[in-house]
Amino acid sequence: QVQLVESGGGLVQTGGSLRLSCVASGRDFDRYDVGWFRQAPGQEREFIAAISWSGREYYRDPMKGRLTISRDNAKNTVFLQMTSLKPEDTAVYYCAAKQLGTYYTDPEYDYWGQGTQVTVSS
Repeated sequence: QVQLVESGGGLVQTGGSLRLSCVASGRDFDRYDVGWFRQAPGQEREFIAAISWSGREYYRDPMKGRLTISRDNAKNTVFLQMTSLKPEDTAVYYCAAKQLGTYYTDPEYDYWGQGTQVTVSS
């Protein structure tokens, strides 16, 4: 069992940066892959980045090139650095964890955080 808590969201101006954190509690976090998703109002939740248990990184448009995902297993934490933020990046950002399956789709993930709001003003 893994519990996830996101933090680091907030209000930022266009072009600004934020670093989100996902802190896990539970055993064997270093054996889990961790993904980040986002959901804007009225839209489906979409995958934006993931990091495998071994540190391999995965990204997908529309934020590819503006994201860096990393993990510190000693602190049970995964970070998501976001740069050059745009108003269309406004959404609730979620982290999720899994041990098996692919990286890009919601159902593959077993554990989810409660989300953190990111708002980008124009």
